[in-house]
Amino acid sequence: QAKALEEALNGSRFTVHGSRLFRVFVGMRYWHLLIEDVIPQIYNDGIRKLIAISLYPQYSLATSGSSLSKLREVTSKHSMEVFCTPSWYNHPLYIEALVDVIKRGIELFTPSLTLPPRGGGKGEGDVHVLFSAHSLPEKFIDEGDPYVCQIEGTIEEIVKLIPIKWHLSYQSKSGPVKWLGPSTEEKLKELAGRNVKNILIVPISFVSDHIETLYEIDILYMQMAKDLGINLKRTESLNTHPLFIEALKDIVIKNVKEVGWIE
Repeated sequence: QAKALEEALNGSRFTVHGSRLFRVFVGMRYWHLLIEDVIPQIYNDGIRKLIAISLYPQYSLATSGSSLSKLREVTSKHSMEVFCTPSWYNHPLYIEALVDVIKRGIELFTPSLTLPPRGGGKGEGDVHVLFSAHSLPEKFIDEGDPYVCQIEGTIEEIVKLIPIKWHLSYQSKSGPVKWLGPSTEEKLKELAGRNVKNILIVPISFVSDHIETLYEIDILYMQMAKDLGINLKRTESLNTHPLFIEALKDIVIKNVKEVGWIE
């Protein structure tokens, strides 16, 4: 993703005498390269202006908030100008990318299974779409965290463009506190009880492949669905989808223009 974004940003429009105007780095909150390791590298490379984009499309204090807080803590120790983008859950190109992978995911089912007639997010198609978002402890939402509203906002934009029968669930909970629900396991059981046979799962809060997609969905949920008599398939992760990279590019360009770093 970083390489694809850097190449997109350094198109002919944004080159200066043949040199790269933009460089893209990856900094992670809980794995290498850690934010606290990559910021000194950026500074030592002579870079003093930084646009930070959280790769969590929907903001939560526990995800984007934590990552950007760590970024601000580390960059405060260096003389750098920093501009952060905390969320972009309804960016039009991001939405188009999701619609594209959903359409292609539905095509994985037999040709006789179709989209419902156009006219709303609760159509009567043979393929049900299950948006599975990373769960959070409910206390965050009770305290005003916008995560659920932004997850629902993303789905709202999607169903404006594609008629689907959809459901929302939450995955990856851990620990004894009360988490957002229904869980993806609970929702799969519920849909099986309603005799739903074909489900396309969309990891709505993730933009790349990792343990939550490759293991939790592709192995655990796939086996559970098989045991329930459900034909479960997953959309491709966005990864380097051209529309997704264009969305990130658009966010960066708008931000650097807003702060006056380019015209």
